[in-house]
Amino acid sequence: MTADALAARLQAALAPEQLLVEDDSHQHAGHAGAREGRHFSVQIRSARFAGLSRVARHRLVYDALGPLAGQGIHALALVTRAPGEG
Repeated sequence: MTADALAARLQAALAPEQLLVEDDSHQHAGHAGAREGRHFSVQIRSARFAGLSRVARHRLVYDALGPLAGQGIHALALVTRAPGEG
């Protein structure tokens, strides 16, 4: 799993205005979960999030990732915003 693969999937599904995907795995070296997969941080701003709760936004992200979500990802830190939000 790579940050580029995650970004491509999110770009295609959510057409974000802003998208930043970072692989933070190096910060978790030695952590028990590090052997199970990579750690990613995602900041995404999409009109698809307008009017949705944080949980609903996160579901959209996981739905967009589809089967990738269960392949090589141990942790996924999400910041989801609609246009005009902070």
